[in-house]
Parts: sequence; structure tokens; C-alpha cells
Amino acid sequence: MPGFIMKFFYFDNAATTAVDPKVLSVMRPYFNQKFGNASEMHFAGQEARRAIEEARGKVATFLHANPDEIIFTGSATESINLAHKGLAEALGKAHFIISAIEHKAVLEACRHLKNLRKIDLTILPVDKYGQINLKDLEKAVKAETVLVSIMYVNNEVGTIQPIKEIGEFLKRTNPKIYFHTDATQAVQYLDCRVDSLGVDLLSLTGHKIYAPKGVGALYIKKGIPLVRQMDGGNQEFKLRAGTENVPSIVGLGEAIQLIPKNKSPKTLCNKLIQEILKIPGIKLTGHPTKRAPHIASFVIKGVEGEAVALLLSDKGIMISTGSACTSTELSPSHVLTAMGIPPEVSHGSVRFSLGKETTRQETEYVIRVLPEIIKKLRIMSPKL
Repeated sequence: MPGFIMKFFYFDNAATTAVDPKVLSVMRPYFNQKFGNASEMHFAGQEARRAIEEARGKVATFLHANPDEIIFTGSATESINLAHKGLAEALGKAHFIISAIEHKAVLEACRHLKNLRKIDLTILPVDKYGQINLKDLEKAVKAETVLVSIMYVNNEVGTIQPIKEIGEFLKRTNPKIYFHTDATQAVQYLDCRVDSLGVDLLSLTGHKIYAPKGVGALYIKKGIPLVRQMDGGNQEFKLRAGTENVPSIVGLGEAIQLIPKNKSPKTLCNKLIQEILKIPGIKLTGHPTKRAPHIASFVIKGVEGEAVALLLSDKGIMISTGSACTSTELSPSHVLTAMGIPPEVSHGSVRFSLGKETTRQETEYVIRVLPEIIKKLRIMSPKL
């Protein structure tokens, strides 16, 4: 029917969130009214500069950092690349430690550096819940180790890593080892005060916290040597060349300031997990309790995750089969593989991720629709 718009139920907030109306409102003037280039000395330029610095202050306040420790970037991926490649270039040949379930931005950046022989790399295993063992980290640390990079919350299964304990261990063992965490999925719901966590570098992005796509930030503890990866102008304390995306930076600052007022979906997420697990042949992936309050991920026996996602989409329900960065790939999830889940099982993976606006009615609709879809697919499946 021409012009028909189907109501949809959005359960893919770990992939991206809608821009909050309040965020959009504060951004709007910087598109066509306060549109000056922040590098210029005239009034319009300085108006834009003040907006950037105000946003920087908001991000710094949220993270318990100093404003000059916040670098605005184009995404969490860029922040991650700046942290890892910038440190490797600044320090020369060194040893990095990461986990097997890091986001592809960390994995690929570190593999790139290893292939160029700029670093030695240790990849820590994880248990069946997706958590690293601190004893494995302790064994991996060597005299040449300069960076440990462990994500705060896994984007596919929602498992929370013991970031504070890792920070305490590293400071106790060797304060000269820098500690980075990818906090992309943690910022919205968990404590991200850098002084409390003991991290030296923290990356985040706007579009997971109701700010726009195309803007991110990197916390860099004062004194950490980084070589910039984008050459040109002297923007962002000479660490990230390029004209600043003022509207999006303003939006990121507003969104991060709104976080304490946002409603947690934990109760609804727990309800969703509880009801979905009543369906035979479904297993929760990730840690049963040490998990982010917005991510519920499962493997479903006898069906393909892509088929579940497509049939749910036909019913107006939007979910993911894993990370939005890799969900179109046919290869098994590197996260689930690292957790010991066989490829034939991991192909049945689905991820529901709730947001601050998810309602009880929407959750109940998913609970009502999903069993019939799985039943239909199992009848059609040649595996059974």
C-alpha cells in the first residue's frame, strides 16, 4: 500500500540508537546558524570553538577526567586506532595484550601492527561466558608489555569484564603498562569514571548513547605518548587533524550529560531472557549475571539466526544476529567461537538489545511472536 508505514519494535540498540530529541534540538543551530569553523578567529569561529569546549567539558565531567584529556574523533573505531597505532608508533617495538573477543577495531588494528612487526601480540582466551581470567593476564605480562586492551562490555553477548580489577592489578604489577578499554557498550549504563576504573585510555562513540553517528571520543590520560594518525591541521591538541564536526560534538556532549537521567532497561531485559529461555533448544550466551542491562543474546538450536532476524523483521521486530559491524558476514562469530561454541551452533545466534524507550508492551510482543517463528523454522529445517 503506497505510503503505508508499518509500526516497528526496535530491539537493536547495541547497533545504534535514535538521536534523542533533546540532543537534536541542541545540535540544530550548529548546522545553519552557528556554522562557523572553530579554527577561525572571528566571532562565528569562536562561537563554534566555545561549543566544542563546552561539549569537551561535559564528556570530561562524565568520565571524571580533565577536559584536555578528551579528544573528539569520528567514531569509536577511530579512537581505538588512534590509541593502539598511536602508542605503537610512539614507543617503537613493544608488546600488547588483548582478549579474543575484542571488537574487530581492536583485533584488526593490533593484527595490522603485528604484521608490520611494530608489536608483539598476545591474545588472551576467554571462558564459556566470555570473560578473561586474571591469572591468564598475569602470565601474559612481560617486561616488554606496554599496553593491555580489554573491552568493558562485549557488544555481541553483553558480558562485563572485570575492568576495575584489571586496572588495580596493572597498577600494582607495573604502573608503566598502559590500560585501554573499549567502553562503547558500557557508557550508557555502567560506571565509566576513569579514576575509579584505573584506565589510561578509554574509547566511546556517540551513536550508542542517543547522539548521532560519526562522532566519538578518546580519553587519553595526561602524559601518555601518542602519535597522531591523521595529519593536516592542529585540531584536537594536535592529535586529530581535520575540521571539527561541531553539530555532532555538541550532540555527543548533550547526550552524555543526559545519561544519568535515562531509564535502564534491566528489568525488561531480564524478563525477556527469562521468557525466551522457556522455549526449548535455546541457550543464553554471555555471563548469566555479569552482563550489561540492555543486551540479551542467545543461540537457537535447529535454525539460522539470519532467518529468525528476517522473519521477526516481517513482524516489525528489529534484532541483530550479532555485532552490527559483522552481522552480514557468513563466517561464524569470532566471539562465540572464542567462547567454545561450535560454528554449527553459533549460526543460530541472535541478539536483542533494549533501549531507554523500550516498553513492556513491546517486550511482551516479542515474547509472544518469537516461539511461533522458531517453531516454523524448525519445521522447515532439514537438520531436524
